[in-house]
Amino acid sequence: MNVMNLPEPLYRAAQVRELDRRAIEMHGIPGATLMQRAGEAVFNLLRTRWPRARNIAIVCGPGNNGGDGYVVARLAQAEGLTPTLLYIGDAPKGDAAAMRLACEAAGLKPAAFDAQRLAQSDTVIDALLGTGLERDVTGLWRTAIEAINRSGLPVLAVDVPSGLHADTGRVMGAAVRAQATLSFIGLKPGLFTAEGPAHAGDIYFDDLGVPPAVFEGSAPFARRITPDNLRGLLAPRRRSAHKGSFGHVLVVGGDRGMPGAVRLAGEAALRTGVGLVTLATHTVHAPGVNADRPELIVVGVNGAADLAPLLARARVVAIGPGLQRNSWGGKLFTAALDAHRPLVVDADALHWLAQEPARYDSWVLTPHPGEASSLIGSTTEAVQADRFAAARAIADKFGGVCVLKGAGTVVCSAGDVTFDVCDAGNPGMATAGMGDVLTGVIAALLAQGLAPRDAARLGVWLHARAGDDAAAHGGEIGLLASDLFTPLRALVNQLTQA
Repeated sequence: MNVMNLPEPLYRAAQVRELDRRAIEMHGIPGATLMQRAGEAVFNLLRTRWPRARNIAIVCGPGNNGGDGYVVARLAQAEGLTPTLLYIGDAPKGDAAAMRLACEAAGLKPAAFDAQRLAQSDTVIDALLGTGLERDVTGLWRTAIEAINRSGLPVLAVDVPSGLHADTGRVMGAAVRAQATLSFIGLKPGLFTAEGPAHAGDIYFDDLGVPPAVFEGSAPFARRITPDNLRGLLAPRRRSAHKGSFGHVLVVGGDRGMPGAVRLAGEAALRTGVGLVTLATHTVHAPGVNADRPELIVVGVNGAADLAPLLARARVVAIGPGLQRNSWGGKLFTAALDAHRPLVVDADALHWLAQEPARYDSWVLTPHPGEASSLIGSTTEAVQADRFAAARAIADKFGGVCVLKGAGTVVCSAGDVTFDVCDAGNPGMATAGMGDVLTGVIAALLAQGLAPRDAARLGVWLHARAGDDAAAHGGEIGLLASDLFTPLRALVNQLTQA
């Protein structure tokens, strides 16, 4: 997913409808004017993205999205293109009806949707369903969406891809897979998480000339994590600094057969700038864990008694990488909690937390959807259906900060109503060890003095951007977790110098 000079705030569909109402009723911008501007923006993007397209299929529904589509059809005809205007559903009302009448007055006759008509086109404009979708699409609506996807044609979606829930990114039975989406007035959070990135393609934005005063008093539902809102979190280093100035991370994990997990987390912490890293791992393989990274201190531990002196010296504890679900892991987990240090909790440590629930303000929990479902007694499918609600439930139940990993990682903290969403990252990062690297990154930031929420959102962004930078040199397939170390170090230094 590429994003094109987008604003940071994300607004739920109901919020955007309210902003639209304010623009019309309080600032005197007619709804027809907003619709005309939307159609013009779509048409301009169409000509920019696909300048050679001559035959344009515009698929319209009965709502305002359809009205935008009718504007596109009229503009396409005026420019000498050949629009094929297809519709589904009841006759439009209000401004959308006026735009359809304008098309008919210009000699464009809308036809009932017929999938065979798509074969005559170069590009499809998806103006079928808008942001108000709350139930699964069925019948002719689903047939049309599936036909658009089967056509193989490039698709430009108006506001949101039809069938995608604007707030959550859930596919409502079926959803258009667009190559580009142009969103209006306020960006919708569902474009950036769950199935949103896979269906929205490249995301563009147009505020339709709505004045800033319209947004006064309307707090965003979420914010995109960007370099602009991360600057200043890491300060330039003093010339007199020493390793003790930048914290000490203790990574606990690495049961039999799992030494790589703590090794990855430990080096990730070093590459993110922590001064000192100790790995507490199983005695069986402790001697060899740091063979190619001697900067890591490695201590073999058999149980809680061995861990106690290490916990006493650490500023931050990261627990979970390679911990496993046996008595050794369970005892280490309990000891880490009892030490009352700032914590990053991942992997099988989250399993132990689900078994022994606790609440703590100074930790960051980093579940993937399956782990999240265990924490709140749900299912993976339910978590993915509303990732924001799941992250909120975890933060409310356990305190601290929740980082719900996956496409469009969601960050939230207990008592805070606003979410952070990461739109960086790529599918190549769906591989072993990536979560261990993220654990180390966040732990290093905590050890350097960042608040848990800031450490989480900065860590998520650094991790995702490092993955993108690594993939840019060789591709996504075959990307290894350790490939992130070099770009990670570069990104940390860039932010420090910004």
